[in-house]
Amino acid sequence: MVKLIVNGRPVEVDAEPDTPLLWVLRDKLGLTGTKYGCGIAQCGACTVHVDDQARRSCGLPVGDVAGKAVTTIEALGAGGLHAVQQAWLAENVPQCGYCQAGQIMSTVALLRANPDPSDADIDSALSANLCRCGTYPRIRRAVHRAAAALRPVPKVGAKRSP
Repeated sequence: MVKLIVNGRPVEVDAEPDTPLLWVLRDKLGLTGTKYGCGIAQCGACTVHVDDQARRSCGLPVGDVAGKAVTTIEALGAGGLHAVQQAWLAENVPQCGYCQAGQIMSTVALLRANPDPSDADIDSALSANLCRCGTYPRIRRAVHRAAAALRPVPKVGAKRSP
């Protein structure tokens, strides 16, 4: 039995420690938003957050995340769409949609680390998330839109720094 925290809930799963986290999420917990893409942690479709860091779940043994917090795409919009999800819709990003959960999870991690990314920052952070449909220009626009939406609104009368 492996204990971990998934989407804010403590869970205990009957799985061998070397079972990929992806299969535990999908097969044991029924969280199918995280997708199987390549199986070798190269395409990014299986991206989740482990202790707020973007990680590829297909190559990550569940035993390595015992006791840690795992966040999947299902939790992102639990209280209403996240700003990144809203931006994805506004920019009409998904074509086939298969890679989008991984793209979105990677974007949330990027914006947590860098709230005002440049095009180069976005390209670098998301370069390992593959999109077979090639919606990269829309993805980049959506990241900028989400970053703007997540920035704090300046208080009225507040002085701006130079």
